This record gives sequence, C-alpha cells and structure tokens, in this order.
Amino acid sequence: MIIKKTLDHLLKGNVILYPTDTSWGIGGASDNDMVVKKIFKIKKRNDKKALICLVSSIKMLENHVKNIPKKLIKYINSEEPTTVIYQNPKGFSPYLINSDDTIALRLTKDKFCNELIEKFGKPLISTSANISGEKTPFNFKAINKRILNDVDFIVPLSNNNLNQKVSRIVRLNESNEIEFLRK
Repeated sequence: MIIKKTLDHLLKGNVILYPTDTSWGIGGASDNDMVVKKIFKIKKRNDKKALICLVSSIKMLENHVKNIPKKLIKYINSEEPTTVIYQNPKGFSPYLINSDDTIALRLTKDKFCNELIEKFGKPLISTSANISGEKTPFNFKAINKRILNDVDFIVPLSNNNLNQKVSRIVRLNESNEIEFLRK
C-alpha cells in the first residue's frame, strides 16, 4: 500500500521525503527537469553541486551508464552504502549530470527503496533531507520543518535500519585508480 501510494506521487512528478539505506532523503524522478529543479530549490542547494540517484539493480545501472568499471564492482555490491561516480550517463535530466559528464549512483540494498525503484522502473533521486549546509537527518525528528512543508509527499515509514552515516563516494580517477571522494 505504501509503495503504491509513493509510486503514484512519483508518477505525477511529485517530490517525496523517504527513508533510504543511509538517511532520510528527498527524491523524485531522475529524468524530470521540474522535479530536479524543485529539489534544488527545497534544499537551497547550488545547482552545480551534484545530487545522488539510487538504482535497484545492476541491470538498471547498465541501462543508465555506458560502462561499469570492473575495478568498482566490489564497491557497487558492497553492503556498506557506496555511491559511485560514472562517466557518460544516459536517461537522466541534464540538471543531474555534472559538467564533466558524470553522475553519482548507488545500488540500494534497502528493501523499501529497492521495491519502489524496481516498480518505478528508473533511478530515483536521493539527496539528504536537509537544507544545504545543515546536518544530515538520520531520524525523522531531525528533519527541518521547511523541508517537511515543501515536499509533496512524506512516506509514512519510520525506518530504524538507517546506517546513521552518509554513503562513501568512490570513482576512478584519470589514472584509472580508485579514489575516495568521501569515506
């Protein structure tokens, strides 16, 4: 029931507030320009600073990036939430793609997120539910009231399985070596 209601909001182009595998997040359709712009506005975030998106499977990942570097497979599949920077993304709003033609994606292991994204059929924006510069909310009570008022739908879940820390971010640098942007 919660999945269906959340999915209905996503299909209408609404912005949702939901628990992820790391923290409470703000999300929406990753191919909808208006949704991306609204999320930047809600967060008061510089639109040059990237947003992360979640995928539900390697197959979905393969549909949205040109190449999955073999060196990064262990990080992609890691039980520790790990966001990977990929070159040459496809099927995303241009507002999500960095000036160097990259995007940040994470294969979620969270049951709710995984099922929602699978049914939605495309990556879901997943940025922490905070105003830029504020602390990341790891529980619902920590979410700024302005965020609560500005999103279109709040997923009625209390997720006690949050990792209580942000995901690590990894990429291959120009020398084809693994580089951690956030540990």
